[in-house]
Amino acid sequence: MDHLTVVDHPLVQHKLTLMRRTETSTAEFRRLLREISQLLAYEVTRELPMTTKRIQTPMQEMDAPVLDGRKLALVSILRAGNGLLDGMLELVPSARVGFVGLYRDEETLEPVQYYFKAPSELDERLVIAVDPMLATGNSSAAAIDLLKEAGAKDIRFLCLLAAPEGVQRMQEAHPDVPIVTASLDEKLNEKGYIMPGLGDAGDRMFGTK
Repeated sequence: MDHLTVVDHPLVQHKLTLMRRTETSTAEFRRLLREISQLLAYEVTRELPMTTKRIQTPMQEMDAPVLDGRKLALVSILRAGNGLLDGMLELVPSARVGFVGLYRDEETLEPVQYYFKAPSELDERLVIAVDPMLATGNSSAAAIDLLKEAGAKDIRFLCLLAAPEGVQRMQEAHPDVPIVTASLDEKLNEKGYIMPGLGDAGDRMFGTK
């Protein structure tokens, strides 16, 4: 899976284990998700374009590296994507933000769209779509469809957990979109949930059922 990057950094893996535990509280889950999103953000933004800018240090002038081009766009796939979004915005506060509202029909497991709002000039920005779980891949693929229709050309997908079925679905639908995740888990169960997984990320983050 050349388009898949699994971030095996010890801090990422340790925090993910804490998040998987049934006894982890809602407050702790949210805190860990925010922390791990920042660690994953380092990987997904590794190849941002750079240029130099003339600055004055306390010692002398120098040509120092700075980010080049348009501000990147972070797009949350609602609602659970907001957990990754919040942490990444602390790291990249100048990023533009968009939202894709999709829910999964529990009978068909197909995505149903209810909201879409994206920043302008997506064709000139690196777009990072975020959603904690890449399960069937149907919602993620549909979200990428919407972003491409809105003009996005350089897209990356960031998730906390991925299932092989979801990775394959994304590769088939969008082979040009790299995926960055903290873990490639074993499989999906009959209800389309990642196994061993960590349950429903949205429910655990917001304390809902």
